[in-house]
Amino acid sequence: MNSDELKDRLKKFSLRIAKLVDAMPTNSLTSVTIAHQIIRSGTSPAANYRAACIAKSDKDFLNKLKMVEEELDETLHWLEMIVDCGILPEKRMEDIQQENKELLSIIVKSIITTRRNLESKK
Repeated sequence: MNSDELKDRLKKFSLRIAKLVDAMPTNSLTSVTIAHQIIRSGTSPAANYRAACIAKSDKDFLNKLKMVEEELDETLHWLEMIVDCGILPEKRMEDIQQENKELLSIIVKSIITTRRNLESKK
């Protein structure tokens, strides 16, 4: 997958998160609190990856990828909390959780590759 394809996939993920938040009930403090958390963590990976793509150096690129990894991991936590708290049914959450895991895996592999490349330059 090239960087433009990953940018697009992360953007689509952000849009799915936004739609998910819009579908969450607003009559519960728990739901509203989680909605605020996940809209932030679930939309930032796309923006952070775009920033990584224009990084000034390989180290800068690596640091920005780590931010993407952290935000995707946090988003996965909030997706699990939505199910665990009974806010939305597990069946409705399966596809977006799977996409989150796949994106996280891609980013982790990119981090490993970038670290390896940095080590080989030393």
